[in-house]
This record gives sequence, structure tokens and C-alpha cells, in this order.
Amino acid sequence: QVQLVESGGGLVQPGGSLRLSCVASGRTLNSIATGWFRQAPGKEREFVAAVNGYGQLTNYGDSVKGRFTISRDRAKNTVYLQMNNLEPEDTAVYYCAADRRSSYASVRVGDYDYWGQGTQVTVSF
Repeated sequence: QVQLVESGGGLVQPGGSLRLSCVASGRTLNSIATGWFRQAPGKEREFVAAVNGYGQLTNYGDSVKGRFTISRDRAKNTVYLQMNNLEPEDTAVYYCAADRRSSYASVRVGDYDYWGQGTQVTVSF
């Protein structure tokens, strides 16, 4: 079993930056794939970014490419999502998720086995 806890959300102005953190307990994240998804009110959950268990494969959603970066800190058992040049359209609840298959950095919601509770990101003046 893996428990995931997200943090780092908040209110930021357009063009600003935030860094989200996903800390795991119960099992190391270093051997399993980890992804970030987001869900805005009235919309389906959307893929944002993922990194596979080995750390050499990453995927990004088209709307965040070039602005967001996913990374790992193995010593802290933490995965980060650095978000730069934020736009109002990035406003959503952001969720961390873990996929037990270490080789993939899946973009599909259904491939992930464990989910955190989410952290709110609001981009507004």
C-alpha cells in the first residue's frame, strides 16, 4: 500500500510559479512510476506529467509542455512538479498518483493504482 500526500498549492498570479510536492509513505516512490493529474470544476481529470520508476522516461500533457517539469528526489522519497509561467487555465485541483508498473510513465488515469487527496492551484489576479 502507498499513501500519497500533495502539498505546495495556492494562489498565484498569471505568469507566476509554484512547486508541488508528492511525498509517499508505505513504499518508496523510487521504484514505481509517478504522475500528476489535475481536475477543474465540471471537467474530467486531465493528465499533466509523469515519470517512470527508473527516472529516465517522462511524459507531459500538451498544454503544459515547456512550462512544467516533473522530477524526483530519491533521498526524500518525493516527486515534484515545478510549474512556471502559470495561466488561469491551469487552475485546478492537482493530484499525485502512483503506478506499480515501474517501466512506464502512463498518461492514462486508469493505469494508476494509488492517489493522493489533491492540492488546489488557483491562477488569478
